[in-house]
Amino acid sequence: MSASSQTNDLKNRIIFTIFILAVYRFGTFVPIPGIDPEQLQTMMSGNQKGLLGMFNVFSGGAVSRMAIFALGIMPYISSSIIVQLLTGVSDYFKNLKAQGETGRAKITQITRYGTVILATIQGYGLSIGLQSSPDLVINPGLFFTVTAVSTIVAGTMFLMWLGEQITQRGIGNGISLIIFAGIVAEIPRALVTTFELGRTGAVSTIMIIGIFVLLVATIMFIVFMERALRKILINYPKRQMGNKMYGGESSHLPLKINQAGVIPAIFASALLLLPVTFSNFSFSDNDTFLNLSSYFTQGQPLYMLLYASGIIFFTFFYTSITFNPTETADNLRKYGGFVPGIRPGENTALYIDKIVTKLTTIGALYLTIVCLMPEFLIANYPIPFYLGGTSILIVVVVAIDTVTQIQTRLMSSQYEQLVKKTKFGK
Repeated sequence: MSASSQTNDLKNRIIFTIFILAVYRFGTFVPIPGIDPEQLQTMMSGNQKGLLGMFNVFSGGAVSRMAIFALGIMPYISSSIIVQLLTGVSDYFKNLKAQGETGRAKITQITRYGTVILATIQGYGLSIGLQSSPDLVINPGLFFTVTAVSTIVAGTMFLMWLGEQITQRGIGNGISLIIFAGIVAEIPRALVTTFELGRTGAVSTIMIIGIFVLLVATIMFIVFMERALRKILINYPKRQMGNKMYGGESSHLPLKINQAGVIPAIFASALLLLPVTFSNFSFSDNDTFLNLSSYFTQGQPLYMLLYASGIIFFTFFYTSITFNPTETADNLRKYGGFVPGIRPGENTALYIDKIVTKLTTIGALYLTIVCLMPEFLIANYPIPFYLGGTSILIVVVVAIDTVTQIQTRLMSSQYEQLVKKTKFGK
């Protein structure tokens, strides 16, 4: 493939990605039939800090409009995470992973089935919650439940398909880009809301400037931490074949500080926001339950403590599932690689595990700081939910990954062109 054709291919991939994201944005404005829009607006105005608020951020405002993409891509992400966790603890899934392309296809199929099941359960719960709100559903009953669940499940599966199309024929990771697009699409409204608060005097001008300075500093901090690597030196022994010596080269095993990504923050947020959501939806009128849920609101000491604990726990748990030091050490020994001063095999595995543990500790603290710092502002000032730490983290990380992929394709094109010029020069 020539350099010009590679450049055209990259351009076509970017255009295709933009088109798919435009289709997704259109779907966030197609409402589920049978819902009174005025009552929906009234209900959502008091639920922006519950689980619905978080889903609304990740779905690009689809929840506030109760669109066909109301669940967003979250059921697929949940199913993928469950399957990945099972891959680390279940012999059946371990065998599938070891089967190569055939096993990966089977795992993908299981993930899709899991998405349908989770979307059905969540869609049913959402339909029941909608009908529990007075005058929200025009004709509540079995017909609305079936219609709403079918629409939501179909929307989620279509969104999953769109994400896969971006991954295969576009640029970047499709699922991540869909979440990225949903958050970015709501940022202008968040900025307008913030400036309106400043105009009315609800938030001082100095506070708004401080917020944007903190936002820029947070983005720079995230970029630094996501780019940071701990490189372990790997040597390969020299081998003599005939009269020539081969090998004797050195390379590095790169280890990221944050190997768990944004998953710990998403999981911790979802778990802590459940009590608030139940009380807002009037699932329970018990005073004890309502008083208990008040401790889980943003800014409360118990909420902050449990949120930080959840992020740290899921960071270590997910890293332990996705990275296996023993397997890495065995692969190094298989290809003749070794860490200088460390014996191959078990000692190498222990050495790598010790480094990964230190990096994971730093990564967990980094995620905790990024996610909790904006929470204090959101709890004490009327700042839009979209400026939360999890949202900023997702936007920055996905942007870095996508730009890296574009740069890699461009460098590959330039390298191929350089090689051809060198050949013709000879």
